[in-house]
Amino acid sequence: MHRLNGRIAVVTGSGGIGEACARRLAAEGAHVIIGDIDQASARRVADAIVGEGHLASADFLDLTDEQSVKTFYKNIAEKFGRLDVLHNNAAETRHEQMSRDMGITEMPAEIWDRAFEVNTRGTMFMIKHGIPLMLKNGGGSIISTSSGAALRGDLYGPAYAASKAAINCLTLYTATQYGKQGIRCNVISPGLIVTPNVYVSNSQEQLDRIEKHKLTPYLGKPEDIAAAVAYLASDDSRFMTAQIMVVDGGVLDHMPYFSETIENFMADPANRSV
Repeated sequence: MHRLNGRIAVVTGSGGIGEACARRLAAEGAHVIIGDIDQASARRVADAIVGEGHLASADFLDLTDEQSVKTFYKNIAEKFGRLDVLHNNAAETRHEQMSRDMGITEMPAEIWDRAFEVNTRGTMFMIKHGIPLMLKNGGGSIISTSSGAALRGDLYGPAYAASKAAINCLTLYTATQYGKQGIRCNVISPGLIVTPNVYVSNSQEQLDRIEKHKLTPYLGKPEDIAAAVAYLASDDSRFMTAQIMVVDGGVLDHMPYFSETIENFMADPANRSV
């Protein structure tokens, strides 16, 4: 499919999910600009996309620095004169951050502040300075990555979860304030997605628990999120805005006790009698 032919798309972050999303948007016909503080990683992904016969480039982007965001968009305006798709994917998920994001009463202020500085304020900067460029061409689609952690309580990650919940709210306000001007704004809320970082930031016990509670017979991959991003970026979703699209294999969509017995339920028909 080539639903994005001729469009200019930005993807923040080039690792894991970001790479898969950049590849998918480029395969759909967009010229993808990958923004990342890690220039080597961004260039690697952009070069790989170009090597596959698609359009991509990389540029430096520090989400914690508003001037960096302005410069990033200035370069896009000068080179392309438009912005059609913005995918806010980058987030603070380094092990040294997430391993200290635990109990609320023991929360270091710097861990809380860092989560909001990168995840929430960075996303706000990208939307704030991306909208004027979108409006010059009659609108566009903004897709931000949230998290299932922002939809339910858990025993760890309150700063990360709260920063992602703020993105959900920011999405609603953006869609409300700029919808009549042709800008759609939606959120994708992933569950566990298998990337190398997953095995660093989660214990095996946590991974086993998620595996047990998902309803699909397989774990999520970055390509699953990329498919959802491509849909929200395209005109196929033109009547969809201010929505939280949950892509989590059904982890949050059933009663907790149900998953404890689902394997036995499916294995033995006798267990299905009322």
